[in-house]
Amino acid sequence: MDKAAHVLLGFYKKNISSALPKRCIYVPSCSSYTYQAIEKYGLLRGCAKGFCRILRCNPLAKGGFDPVRENYRGKAKWLI
Repeated sequence: MDKAAHVLLGFYKKNISSALPKRCIYVPSCSSYTYQAIEKYGLLRGCAKGFCRILRCNPLAKGGFDPVRENYRGKAKWLI
């Protein structure tokens, strides 16, 4: 399932996003953020984080550098 989501995001970035004007106020872009979130957190939680990021990406937000936070629970479950 993660692979299918990555393929869909890759298709979006290559074919759809490249045809639209750049509007994302964050670095990395919202599609790249979602891609990285799915890699770190899995499909459901990664998509939820990506959806929340898209909601934050509006003209009223400040924008700037906003990376995906590290998933410590996935790497070392005994820390949490």
